[in-house]
Amino acid sequence: MYSVKEAFYSLQGEGGQAGRASVFCRFAGCNLWSGREADRATAACHFCDTDIRGTDGQNGGRFADADDLGTHLASLWQGGPDGAHPQVIFTGGEPLLQLDDALIAAMHERGFDVAVETNGTLAAPAGIDWLCVSPKGRNPLVQTRGDELKLIYPQAEAPPERFTDMDFAHFFLQPMDTAALPPRTRPADAMARTVAYCLANPRWRLSLQTHKIAGID
Repeated sequence: MYSVKEAFYSLQGEGGQAGRASVFCRFAGCNLWSGREADRATAACHFCDTDIRGTDGQNGGRFADADDLGTHLASLWQGGPDGAHPQVIFTGGEPLLQLDDALIAAMHERGFDVAVETNGTLAAPAGIDWLCVSPKGRNPLVQTRGDELKLIYPQAEAPPERFTDMDFAHFFLQPMDTAALPPRTRPADAMARTVAYCLANPRWRLSLQTHKIAGID
């Protein structure tokens, strides 16, 4: 059984795959935050800007098995016959609480590349085509290699220097979106600080949430 908060077709807005048309599958639930505002202050990740509770979002629901969910996700692809390879992005919440070998195989059988964005606290199954790890606070990483490491910045308990020697092909810093946070917890000048760090440390590249800039989902 898979619990999906929402699923939709859009452009990837962040990181190394920014601009690529994809089907997004947002799983419900996370191992670092309950999704309840009452728990935010004491959560292992307190700055999440996403609704991860329930299955009541667009095209969300509960799916009995990998074939059921795979068929549902494949039906959301809207790309035309231009030769582009379909991609599905599993996100959350924490997708590795639910993503498994059977679902990866189901998407591959339907011709999709499989991308994942995870907080890195759980080991990723084999067969993922693009793995993005986005560390959260002091939580130790189990997944220390992949295609990209995308660090929301600044995080006092997760300085970039902690991750530089890990085995990732790309390193991104993304300014923290503070709109969802109580004013007293918002880091000052997140954008300016991120730009300054990337200029001083060119191994790190700037990632922006271009979907928000463009006004798309």
